[in-house]
Amino acid sequence: MKYFFPGIFGAFLLGWIVQIGIPYASLAKLDPVVDPDTNEPYPYNVAGLAQQGRAVYAANGCVSCHTQQVRAAYMGADVDRHWGTRQSVARDYLYEDAVFLGSLRAGPDLSSVGARDVAGTKAPDLGSVEARAKNAQWHYVHLYNPRIVQPKSNMPSFSYLFDTKKIKGERSAKALDLPPPYSATDGYEIVPTPEAEALVGYLLSLNKNHDVPEMKGAPAPAKANQAK
Repeated sequence: MKYFFPGIFGAFLLGWIVQIGIPYASLAKLDPVVDPDTNEPYPYNVAGLAQQGRAVYAANGCVSCHTQQVRAAYMGADVDRHWGTRQSVARDYLYEDAVFLGSLRAGPDLSSVGARDVAGTKAPDLGSVEARAKNAQWHYVHLYNPRIVQPKSNMPSFSYLFDTKKIKGERSAKALDLPPPYSATDGYEIVPTPEAEALVGYLLSLNKNHDVPEMKGAPAPAKANQAK
């Protein structure tokens, strides 16, 4: 009996060391890496509109149907589906206080959706204003009613993130280009709310395709100040 309580304590201590202590010690040693082309650190904290959109993403339960973890080749065809250029690693989530890994995939992985040409433009420069605008418009339409761009989509409509307003003067530059029967009635337009704009801003910021030392051929790690 004298070994009973020490045994219980030892079991809990061993479990804590294995499940919390060792992983924390390993992750605490991780630092950002510096991109040799842009000289910018990766990963970085999202800020401004993207940070607001992160909260909208969480509030609307997007993580319930979308993962943000590209799995290794032996676990599936994520890279072949162009969901990312490599598998996800712990360093990708270095500055994320709430990590949206997810487990169910009712929809595609979104780890690097900001680096994908979802609008299908020809030879896109995803850093250009035009390409970002086209991708943003695609996301708005997709959020308003996914069946417009993906007829067999099982994603729910997030039309409540949009307002129908009467056109005063010229049509708003933010108005959605929707086909019948989804378009607004004559004299009205459908525009994204600030929540929708923030959510799309967050989606466009997602890009975990950067080289990391955990993957073969990646640059050596280098300490960098947190940026962005």
